[in-house]
Amino acid sequence: MSANERLQEAFTTHHDETQEHVVRLEKIFEAIGKKPRGKTCDAILGIIADGEAVMGEAKGGALRDAGMLAAAQAAEHYEIARYGTLREWAKLLGREDAVELLSETLAEEKHADELLTSIANSGINESAIEQPQAAE
Repeated sequence: MSANERLQEAFTTHHDETQEHVVRLEKIFEAIGKKPRGKTCDAILGIIADGEAVMGEAKGGALRDAGMLAAAQAAEHYEIARYGTLREWAKLLGREDAVELLSETLAEEKHADELLTSIANSGINESAIEQPQAAE
Protein backbone atom coordinates (compact mmCIF):
# COMPACT_ATOMS: atom_id res chain seq x y z
CA MET A 1 0.00 0.00 0.00
CA SER A 2 1.44 3.37 -1.00
CA ALA A 3 1.96 6.22 1.45
CA ASN A 4 -0.87 8.11 -0.24
CA GLU A 5 -3.23 5.15 0.20
CA ARG A 6 -2.18 4.86 3.83
CA LEU A 7 -2.83 8.58 4.31
CA GLN A 8 -6.28 8.35 2.77
CA GLU A 9 -7.11 5.27 4.85
CA ALA A 10 -5.86 6.98 8.03
CA PHE A 11 -8.08 10.01 7.40
CA THR A 12 -11.11 7.82 6.68
CA THR A 13 -10.54 5.62 9.73
CA HIS A 14 -10.04 8.58 12.03
CA HIS A 15 -13.17 10.27 10.68
CA ASP A 16 -15.11 7.15 11.67
CA GLU A 17 -13.45 7.13 15.10
CA THR A 18 -14.39 10.77 15.57
CA GLN A 19 -18.04 9.83 15.21
CA GLU A 20 -17.56 7.42 18.12
CA HIS A 21 -15.83 10.19 20.11
CA VAL A 22 -19.01 12.24 19.79
CA VAL A 23 -21.09 9.29 21.04
CA ARG A 24 -18.79 8.93 24.06
CA LEU A 25 -19.04 12.63 24.86
CA GLU A 26 -22.83 12.40 24.63
CA LYS A 27 -22.74 9.51 27.13
CA ILE A 28 -20.66 11.59 29.52
CA PHE A 29 -23.05 14.53 29.28
CA GLU A 30 -26.00 12.21 29.85
CA ALA A 31 -24.32 10.70 32.92
CA ILE A 32 -23.81 14.13 34.48
CA GLY A 33 -27.30 15.31 33.56
CA LYS A 34 -26.21 18.01 31.15
CA LYS A 35 -27.22 18.66 27.57
CA PRO A 36 -24.30 18.69 25.10
CA ARG A 37 -24.03 21.67 22.80
CA GLY A 38 -21.71 22.47 19.97
CA LYS A 39 -19.24 25.30 20.26
CA THR A 40 -16.98 26.77 17.61
CA CYS A 41 -13.31 26.24 18.43
CA ASP A 42 -11.11 29.03 17.09
CA ALA A 43 -7.95 26.95 17.59
CA ILE A 44 -9.21 24.10 15.39
CA LEU A 45 -10.51 26.59 12.82
CA GLY A 46 -7.00 28.08 12.70
CA ILE A 47 -5.43 24.66 12.22
CA ILE A 48 -7.88 23.92 9.40
CA ALA A 49 -7.16 27.28 7.75
CA ASP A 50 -3.41 26.63 7.94
CA GLY A 51 -3.88 23.19 6.36
CA GLU A 52 -6.05 24.61 3.59
CA ALA A 53 -3.45 27.30 2.88
CA VAL A 54 -0.68 24.70 2.57
CA MET A 55 -2.80 22.52 0.31
CA GLY A 56 -3.69 25.50 -1.86
CA GLU A 57 -0.07 26.56 -2.23
CA ALA A 58 1.29 23.06 -2.81
CA LYS A 59 -1.10 22.22 -5.68
CA GLY A 60 -0.63 18.49 -5.19
CA GLY A 61 1.93 15.76 -4.80
CA ALA A 62 4.07 14.93 -1.81
CA LEU A 63 4.34 18.55 -0.72
CA ARG A 64 0.55 18.75 -0.34
CA ASP A 65 0.48 15.40 1.45
CA ALA A 66 3.20 16.52 3.87
CA GLY A 67 1.22 19.69 4.56
CA MET A 68 -1.94 17.69 5.16
CA LEU A 69 -0.06 15.43 7.56
CA ALA A 70 1.34 18.43 9.44
CA ALA A 71 -2.10 20.02 9.78
CA ALA A 72 -3.69 16.72 10.82
CA GLN A 73 -1.02 16.20 13.47
CA ALA A 74 -1.56 19.73 14.79
CA ALA A 75 -5.25 18.87 15.20
CA GLU A 76 -4.38 15.55 16.86
CA HIS A 77 -2.02 17.25 19.32
CA TYR A 78 -4.72 19.75 20.22
CA GLU A 79 -7.25 16.96 20.74
CA ILE A 80 -4.78 14.93 22.80
CA ALA A 81 -4.23 17.93 25.06
CA ARG A 82 -7.96 18.55 25.49
CA TYR A 83 -9.01 14.92 26.03
CA GLY A 84 -6.08 14.41 28.42
CA THR A 85 -7.13 17.42 30.47
CA LEU A 86 -10.77 16.33 30.54
CA ARG A 87 -9.75 12.85 31.65
CA GLU A 88 -7.67 14.24 34.52
CA TRP A 89 -10.53 16.49 35.60
CA ALA A 90 -12.88 13.49 35.51
CA LYS A 91 -10.42 11.61 37.77
CA LEU A 92 -10.40 14.49 40.25
CA LEU A 93 -14.20 14.52 40.26
CA GLY A 94 -14.35 10.76 40.83
CA ARG A 95 -16.18 10.16 37.53
CA GLU A 96 -14.68 6.79 36.62
CA ASP A 97 -17.33 6.34 33.92
CA ALA A 98 -16.06 9.48 32.17
CA VAL A 99 -12.42 8.54 32.81
CA GLU A 100 -12.94 5.25 31.00
CA LEU A 101 -14.66 6.84 28.00
CA LEU A 102 -12.15 9.67 27.73
CA SER A 103 -9.26 7.20 28.05
CA GLU A 104 -10.58 5.27 25.06
CA THR A 105 -10.78 8.43 23.00
CA LEU A 106 -7.37 9.63 24.15
CA ALA A 107 -5.81 6.30 23.14
CA GLU A 108 -7.38 6.56 19.67
CA GLU A 109 -6.11 10.13 19.26
CA LYS A 110 -2.59 9.07 20.26
CA HIS A 111 -2.75 6.13 17.87
CA ALA A 112 -3.86 8.42 15.05
CA ASP A 113 -0.91 10.73 15.76
CA GLU A 114 1.53 7.80 15.75
CA LEU A 115 0.07 6.55 12.48
CA LEU A 116 0.40 9.98 10.87
CA THR A 117 4.04 10.15 12.00
CA SER A 118 4.67 6.72 10.51
CA ILE A 119 3.10 7.75 7.20
CA ALA A 120 5.06 11.01 7.10
CA ASN A 121 8.28 9.11 7.77
CA SER A 122 7.52 6.45 5.14
CA GLY A 123 8.66 8.68 2.30
CA ILE A 124 6.20 11.57 2.09
CA ASN A 125 8.41 14.05 3.95
CA GLU A 126 11.46 13.05 1.93
CA SER A 127 9.52 13.32 -1.34
CA ALA A 128 8.16 16.72 -0.32
CA ILE A 129 11.68 18.06 0.19
CA GLU A 130 12.63 16.88 -3.30
CA GLN A 131 9.46 18.26 -4.96
CA PRO A 132 9.84 21.64 -6.67
CA GLN A 133 8.14 24.45 -4.75
CA ALA A 134 4.89 25.92 -6.05
CA ALA A 135 5.27 28.93 -8.31
CA GLU A 136 5.17 32.17 -6.36
